[in-house]
Amino acid sequence: MAVPLVGAEALHLEFPTRVVFDSVTVGIEEGDRIGIVGRNGDGKSSLLGMLSGLIEPQAGRVTRRGGVRFGVLPQTDDLDPATTVGHAIVGDRPEHEWAGDAAIRDVIGGLVADVPWDARVGALSGGQRRRVALAALLVGEWDVIALDEPTNHLDVEGIAWLAEHLKNRWSRNAGGLLVITHDRWFLDEVCTETWEVHDGIVEPFEGGYAAYVLQRVERDRIAAATEAKRQNLMRKELAWLRRGAPARTSKPRFRIEAANQLIKDVPPVRNAVELQRLAVARLGKDVIDLEDAGVRYGDREVLRDVTWRIAPGERTGILGANGSGKSTLLGLISGTVQPSSGRVKRGKTVRLGLLDQQFSQLTEIGGERVREVLARTKTTFTIDGKDLTPAQLLERLGFAREHLSTRVGELSGGQKRRLQLLLLLLSEPNVIALDEPANDVDADMLAAMEDLLDSWPGTLIVVSHDRYLLERVTDQQYAILDGRLRHLPGGVDEYLRLRQGQVSSRAPAPATPRVTQAGASPSGLSGSERRTAQKEVASIERRLDRLNAEVKSLHQRMADHDQSDYAGLQQLTDQLRAVEGETAELEERWIELSENLID
Repeated sequence: MAVPLVGAEALHLEFPTRVVFDSVTVGIEEGDRIGIVGRNGDGKSSLLGMLSGLIEPQAGRVTRRGGVRFGVLPQTDDLDPATTVGHAIVGDRPEHEWAGDAAIRDVIGGLVADVPWDARVGALSGGQRRRVALAALLVGEWDVIALDEPTNHLDVEGIAWLAEHLKNRWSRNAGGLLVITHDRWFLDEVCTETWEVHDGIVEPFEGGYAAYVLQRVERDRIAAATEAKRQNLMRKELAWLRRGAPARTSKPRFRIEAANQLIKDVPPVRNAVELQRLAVARLGKDVIDLEDAGVRYGDREVLRDVTWRIAPGERTGILGANGSGKSTLLGLISGTVQPSSGRVKRGKTVRLGLLDQQFSQLTEIGGERVREVLARTKTTFTIDGKDLTPAQLLERLGFAREHLSTRVGELSGGQKRRLQLLLLLLSEPNVIALDEPANDVDADMLAAMEDLLDSWPGTLIVVSHDRYLLERVTDQQYAILDGRLRHLPGGVDEYLRLRQGQVSSRAPAPATPRVTQAGASPSGLSGSERRTAQKEVASIERRLDRLNAEVKSLHQRMADHDQSDYAGLQQLTDQLRAVEGETAELEERWIELSENLID
């Protein structure tokens, strides 16, 4: 029998107020890619700390195979604030050594291309410092890597890069990975096994997040009497995974027949037509229009020429790199930012609720107890046809009874985020804008949050780097690219392709001179081939302009249409999907041709 890379036997860990683990035995084998999930505070980081040697258990032991190299990214780094970014990542190695290593160049380009190489670590933002710490770890040679929330401070593009890096870092049956993250897309993309930490134990499941959800639903079905609430919620999550993300659940390890049996009586996650009908009733036809809007701070133009007619019932996700202007766009929509050019027009009936990253809604009530805040709120909230009180909603979002007596200012980040969302929903807005709602929230609470939003009949705009959340709660996505707002018929995948086309060389290593044959163009195309490609590009651009106009027209017709005419609405929806499908195909061809002309 093969000796595991890392083994733990009968681990016991307790703090003065509670026992975290009692007699936990786990092991990491060659080729394991393990995701660790569980509620905040249940011991995920403590488990990682014991396995990596950062925390000493009170009983039991952790063993490593001889010579195993174990690299760790904890939640807080130990970087020297006085050292430079370059020295923190590559140390004293001469430039020709690290710059000549393709693996190191890839890490630098994927994580810190926008961070000044000679900057002092102490002068960096929290997000930049986190990425430097991650890069410093990944340029090393390790047999096992443990990562605690590595996707924090990474945008969608950075998360996709990290997933690809970890999938290709070792050969299939070599190396070991442990990762704690609330990013469910990342878990599903990278992990082959999932450990759920709960009630002082570690429960293993085969596969990534989708397979874990299936197995957990099966477990909860068996224990339905005690797990009724969690069972219903996770069955809904499983239904979305099977119906809304087929590529994710088509992996051989995902037992499709068992999944279909479990969700045979689960309705679709959202009734889009009914929600739009209710949204129009609450909002009317005019919501918020941005017309050629731009925002400039001094000499820096953040947004330009943004034209967007936000429709009633629209559920839109906003993508963009860090600093691209996503929060500024939400500011334009909410009225906290005034346009430098163009205009923003709001419908008379619009009541907008904004969930920001700074918990500003909780500032004035920081000294009050949670129960005192809820006592002033008489509104109920309807989920699946049932009216829930504020206290019931808070329980559904993971609050225990003892938390009701806690002062708002003393809540954890995740608890504040849940209370913030609850108060936002109970204020009865008809337009909601969420700025990074997944921050500080674990996977279970994200599922509960999504469940609440499924039943909410209004216009929803979400800014997030959490790809799973965006695909789960929104029906379309836009991106901010070079200050402009662009529709993404192909969703997150299209955004990543566009960003890849935007970014040339991201690493600081000098570029290799290009050599071309005499008479050949830099792209490698002959003169006639180049002219033909340029003509096709121009033709595609003209067709895309017509299709974009058609999309706007269809959106207008859907907004003006009799909302009780479900058949007519469905026909318009089918036309819209066909147009968006053609647009996606043409955009892919445009990218392909453009790359050939540039290369």
